Amino acid sequence: MSQKISHAGVIERIEGDSIKVRIVQTSACAACKVASHCNAAESKVKIVDVFGCDTANYSTGQEVTVWASRDVANRALLLGFGVPFLLLVCVLMIALRFTANEGAAALWALGSLVPYYFALWLLRDRIQRGISFQIE
Repeated sequence: MSQKISHAGVIERIEGDSIKVRIVQTSACAACKVASHCNAAESKVKIVDVFGCDTANYSTGQEVTVWASRDVANRALLLGFGVPFLLLVCVLMIALRFTANEGAAALWALGSLVPYYFALWLLRDRIQRGISFQIE
C-alpha cells in the first residue's frame, strides 16, 4: 500500500508563498464507463493550499500532482473527527453521571465542542503548516 495520497490538479492561483491547487475528487464509480447514466457517480471540486515551495517555478493553469503522506491524513482525521468524538462522548458520560438529565447532558456535550473548535480556529495557521499538501 502506498504511503502517500496524491491527486492531479491545476494551479488556481499563487499568493505569496502558497499555491492554491484545484483538484477534482471523484468517487470510485465516477471513473466507470457508464457513470454518466448512473446516479451513484459523484465528484467534488476542492481547492487545496500548498505551502513552502518555490512559487517562481509554477504558473497559473499549470497541471501538477499534489500529495500528502498517510501520517498527515491520519493527523487531520484525528483532529477533525477523532478528538471531537472522544470529547463529546466523555463529556456526555460525565454529565449523565452528575446530572441524570439526558437533555442537559446532551447540551453539555455539544457545548464542549465549541471551545475545541475555537481552539482549532486559533491554531489554524500552525495546524495548516503541519497538515498540508506538497507538489511532486
